[in-house]
Amino acid sequence: MKPIVYTLLLISVLLQAQENKKLKEDAKVSGPVLLLKDKAKKEVKDGEMKQYFLVLLKRGPIRNQDSTTAAELQKGHLANIERLYAEGKIDLAGPMGHDGDLRGIFVFNCDTYEEVLMHCSTDPAIKAGRLMVEIYPWWSAKGAKLR
Repeated sequence: MKPIVYTLLLISVLLQAQENKKLKEDAKVSGPVLLLKDKAKKEVKDGEMKQYFLVLLKRGPIRNQDSTTAAELQKGHLANIERLYAEGKIDLAGPMGHDGDLRGIFVFNCDTYEEVLMHCSTDPAIKAGRLMVEIYPWWSAKGAKLR
């Protein structure tokens, strides 16, 4: 059953990618133009949209590690986040404020779903099955930031 689910998920992602191309072309907002600066120090028109990827980190199926192993996986997980942030791949990451199945989020600044999946696969907690991911294309104003 899992191969069927993964196949359907892959087909869904490919169809979404085609739709996102069209949305990206239409994503410019008309109206007064203010100039902002993004990370690359290029001028960005106010309201210009960019695709990011929202990653939901969920409780994985393999959580029977002893406390020492779980602590090492967490240490590696945090080091991986720091590395990806330094490389400009993750713009935002953090845990949820409850103890449910949803454990945290990433917002990736990557060009493709496949690139995000590749970066997620470098996370020790994901590789060990302690966490699993759901990846969604997500749009926001280019250069947006939290306040």
